[in-house]
Amino acid sequence: MSILVQDISKRFGDFQAVDRVSLEVESDSLVALLGPSGSGKSTLLRIMAGLETPDSGQVWIENENATHRSVQQRQIGFVFQHYALFKHLTIRQNIAFGLNIRKVPKPQVKQKVEELLELIQLKGLGDRYPSQLSGGQRQRVALARSLAAQPKTLLLDEPFGALDAKVRKELRTWLRNLHDQVHVTTIFVTHDQEEAMEVADRVVIMNNGKVEQIGTPSEIYDSPASEFVMRFIGETNIISSARRHFPDLEIADHHQIFLRPHDLLIQSEPEANFAPARVSYAYNLGWEGQAELVLKDNQKLIVKLERERFDSLGLHAQKEVYIKPLKTKVFAEVA
Repeated sequence: MSILVQDISKRFGDFQAVDRVSLEVESDSLVALLGPSGSGKSTLLRIMAGLETPDSGQVWIENENATHRSVQQRQIGFVFQHYALFKHLTIRQNIAFGLNIRKVPKPQVKQKVEELLELIQLKGLGDRYPSQLSGGQRQRVALARSLAAQPKTLLLDEPFGALDAKVRKELRTWLRNLHDQVHVTTIFVTHDQEEAMEVADRVVIMNNGKVEQIGTPSEIYDSPASEFVMRFIGETNIISSARRHFPDLEIADHHQIFLRPHDLLIQSEPEANFAPARVSYAYNLGWEGQAELVLKDNQKLIVKLERERFDSLGLHAQKEVYIKPLKTKVFAEVA
């Protein structure tokens, strides 16, 4: 186990940032800490790095208690959202900075820097300054500088948060490929669901300082452990008093059901156990079709269909259709 967090808590004044969190991160894995603002994910990452001291609990790195070790002693690379590159140093000098501080022999520094420039796909740009690079290139330099010292673990705090959507998408593919090459245990913080689901081996969902669920992207999406996770990850339909519309459902009359937009069966003809609905709007997205449906009690649902099925139904505003849930989730009601 590369990192083990045991019962960690951290409070800032009256705000409980992290509340008795335990977490195991396997060696060589790529893990995302995902949650809304204020969920505790960045605080937990900073505690792992040694930048914050927990009020209680322990942090173990490579089977050694690192709770009270300094940042340097933990052998962790940390990358911030805003690069933190030295503006007066060239790209090559930025990458070499940590190695020079450690008084690594110059021939080794030169070799390592050239290897990293090639790894981050910036070979030939080593003599430029940060201001001469794009945001995405600067973030790659920040990652290379952290990797130069060969850390046991790499921690990334919203690494692509300052970049536009197109560059973010390019860089998360690059990060996944980079991880597969260097095999450094990596933990990154993000509030971007798509980013976490696309890049990570495992996702840790946080909310109000606690862990809601840990699992692979498919486990998180297909089998959410709580209503919060269901709502937070992906699009979700919620039908209140669902048995009024679907009498065959084995739930209490007042219960809500949760289902994804692609988990609705839709057809043009009435049938037993299908509820009538009216199409509010419908449009195709090229690869699929989407429609908003309105039930008799004015509850609204989104349905997504394969393009062929969407076209065959001829969906359009005001069309009457009949629907039935294919896969639903019901969560215990909070008292």
